[in-house]
Amino acid sequence: MDFLTVGNITKDLIPGGYTVGGTVTYASVTALRLGKRPGVITRMGPDLALPEVYRDVELIALPSAHTLTFENVYTPDGRVQTIHAFAGPIGPEDIPEALRRNNPPIVLFGPLARELDPEVPCLFPNSLRGVVPQGWMRRWDAQGRVYHEPMACDEAVLRLADVLVVSTEDINHDLTLARCYAEVVPIVVVTRDMHGCDVYTGGRVTHVKPRRATEIDPTGAGDVFAAAFLIRYFETQDPLEAARFANVTASYSVEGLAYHKVPTRRQVEQYLAEHGRWM
Repeated sequence: MDFLTVGNITKDLIPGGYTVGGTVTYASVTALRLGKRPGVITRMGPDLALPEVYRDVELIALPSAHTLTFENVYTPDGRVQTIHAFAGPIGPEDIPEALRRNNPPIVLFGPLARELDPEVPCLFPNSLRGVVPQGWMRRWDAQGRVYHEPMACDEAVLRLADVLVVSTEDINHDLTLARCYAEVVPIVVVTRDMHGCDVYTGGRVTHVKPRRATEIDPTGAGDVFAAAFLIRYFETQDPLEAARFANVTASYSVEGLAYHKVPTRRQVEQYLAEHGRWM
């Protein structure tokens, strides 16, 4: 295992059934297609049938009565999200001793519904630690309808992150929050949907242009971006190169349903070889 994702897997409801999702799924598929050996720590219930892609993922499945279940509806005003069932929490006691002793090179923390104890990243001091904090920002009403409350700049988990990836939606389009995060986290990336991303590091912010895509399904694109960014940054130690690589990877992923269009490394590198200098 050289790329670990921690967070709860999801059942994403669609007409006629469901797909398997969550940061753990999208990030693991991305890592796999970019040539890494992915692993996952998650809680899941007996109501979930794993897709074939999980045969190539080292899965640590913690028991739960139910699988975290989401319904996503995309409207002109943005995504409307509802939680229909919850899974249990993931705490420090759920991390295997072997992973505590031998930290994987890259770990991505991706909670979906506040299930991940923010102390868990403390157990991976020797890893490149990425955080996709959506799940710590989510709140919901009695009917399960989700809304966001941006993370405060003094949240303890930020001090444990090497890379933080948030969308403009996550921060309610308030870029002062991004600048505030960047005072705590060495690298902050704000993704801008079809408009690329902004990289905050070393007291500077740099816009990185996107690859144009024909969007079919944007679900999971931020998780694909985060995984690709961490992988390329680990390889190059260059955040702008990592952002270009991640922009291209995520752009391909939205051109099909769920994770089925996440590209291979060869696709991404070929595009960058032909167009990278103009991005």
